[in-house]
Amino acid sequence: MASDGPLYLGFDLSTQQLKAIAVNSSLHVVSSAKVDFDADFGDKYGIKKGVLVNHELGEVFAPVAMWLEAIDLVLKRISEAGLDLSKVRGLSGSCQQHGSVWWNQEAEAKLGSLSTEKSLLDQLEASLSHPYAPNWQDHSTQAECDEFNKLFDSPNKLADVTGSAAHHRFTGPQIMRIRRLHPKVYSLTSRISLVSSFLASVFLGAVAPMDISDVCGANIWDIPGECWSKLALTLVAGGPEGLPGLLEKLGDVRKDGGGGMGKVSSYFVKKYRFSENCEVAPFTGDNPATILALPLRPLDAIVSLGTSTTFLMITPYYKPDPAYHFLNHPTSKGQYMFMLCYKNGGLAREKVRDVLPASDDASDAWKNFNSPVLDTPPMDIKKEGDRAKMGLYFYLPEIVPNISSGTWRYTCEADGSDLKDEQGGPTPVDGSKSGPKPAWDVHTDARIIVESQALSMRLRSQNLVHPPSPKFPAQPRRVYLVGGGSLNPAIARVMGDVLGGAEGVYRLDVGGNACALGGAYKAVWAFERKDKTETFDELIGARWKEEGAIEKIDDGYREGIFESYGEVMHAFEDMESKILKEEGR
Repeated sequence: MASDGPLYLGFDLSTQQLKAIAVNSSLHVVSSAKVDFDADFGDKYGIKKGVLVNHELGEVFAPVAMWLEAIDLVLKRISEAGLDLSKVRGLSGSCQQHGSVWWNQEAEAKLGSLSTEKSLLDQLEASLSHPYAPNWQDHSTQAECDEFNKLFDSPNKLADVTGSAAHHRFTGPQIMRIRRLHPKVYSLTSRISLVSSFLASVFLGAVAPMDISDVCGANIWDIPGECWSKLALTLVAGGPEGLPGLLEKLGDVRKDGGGGMGKVSSYFVKKYRFSENCEVAPFTGDNPATILALPLRPLDAIVSLGTSTTFLMITPYYKPDPAYHFLNHPTSKGQYMFMLCYKNGGLAREKVRDVLPASDDASDAWKNFNSPVLDTPPMDIKKEGDRAKMGLYFYLPEIVPNISSGTWRYTCEADGSDLKDEQGGPTPVDGSKSGPKPAWDVHTDARIIVESQALSMRLRSQNLVHPPSPKFPAQPRRVYLVGGGSLNPAIARVMGDVLGGAEGVYRLDVGGNACALGGAYKAVWAFERKDKTETFDELIGARWKEEGAIEKIDDGYREGIFESYGEVMHAFEDMESKILKEEGR
């Protein structure tokens, strides 16, 4: 497969796959390959959807040995696809966030002396002090999370320091739990890697430092202080006497997202014909890599409309809150990632859709949903004097806000005053008849559920945006939609109505490869930036082409409509607060 000039590899080690994508200096994709964990290794490791689950304890984890096998296999496949790996100048990548890999005392020596006569699995499996990596779906650390919040007096103060309140999946509580339940594993551990620094370590032939953005998903990094939080680490370590040992296990954090950490291991040079001059750049987390795949500019927002929903935005303002996450930007010092995660996304919309009369168009399962969404005016205000309708549709217990499952329906005046619970409590989501009767019909629900999801995003991001120009009120510059829901014109319309988007709403399509592409672009910037002064946005922004990747699908900001949602924002917030209070939260 011919390509002029240097090539750059981007990897994506997700829950269910390992992908590799090669791009050239112009960011054009040259080749790709993947390993599907269930299809390729499911029988051997007994996994389902990439993980093993202990339901009794709430543990979700992956065998690290499987990942080692996958590295060899994905390189074999991309080589067989015709990629000349000797042309690869540098590599980087993204990995699932919050996981951890545990190395023993033999790891450094083993990583630095790999033989091509054996596989990575055969040589490195014995270098692990723990065979499993906790997965982001793990929810076994409630006791540890409670101690984190107690130590910092409140989730708010913990978020001020670490960018987030305590979360089950975060690496700090996970390390704390392993130290308590598996003291032998902890004592045998020489170094602890995040999944991103684990993959970088294998390619580097030495234990790589953690990345400045990915480390923010651990609850132990002091983001404003740019250092480990001594208070959090002392808790994780079991007291001051354990602090030096834990610091040694964690190692340093690399604050520069670019540049090289060293040459690729000779194992890859000899076995797969990588150049001896190929270098390894820092790897990062999957969410940070996603924002690099655009590249996203400050005040642009990504809304991922999958089974769950994620809202991402770049901002120069550090304004943390327990309801969402702040991370350091993976390439740009002084910039931050703002992230919201919701369980009730596509699944909740499907539940509302499926209650509606079936569509007469078998080729469009969403026709019966989209018609009432587009036919219903904002908040179902048809004429002056009508009350605004709003609600929460949680078929799963939600993260933001922390409310149990149920459906609530409220109204208020168009100016946000006189908030009323229209059905006297939540309607159960299990279809039982015991709950209160819904306050309006299911056709109205179709509009209100999409509005409610967008209103929650706007509520929590409103202090981080400012007017893109004197012509517009504060809002994102552009709103990019990704995921399955991005194909839905009705959802796109409502997102534009509520969130705005001074330059419009766009659908982003990178073929499901955003994380791997973000890693590849990171490698291009890391090794082609000028004198370490050229920013990621400057270099990649000049080379990245919108054609074929971005399509404008909605005008976004509409004067009057955007402002009408702003009038009811405080009522929406009051509704959430009222429900939280009733639940004792």
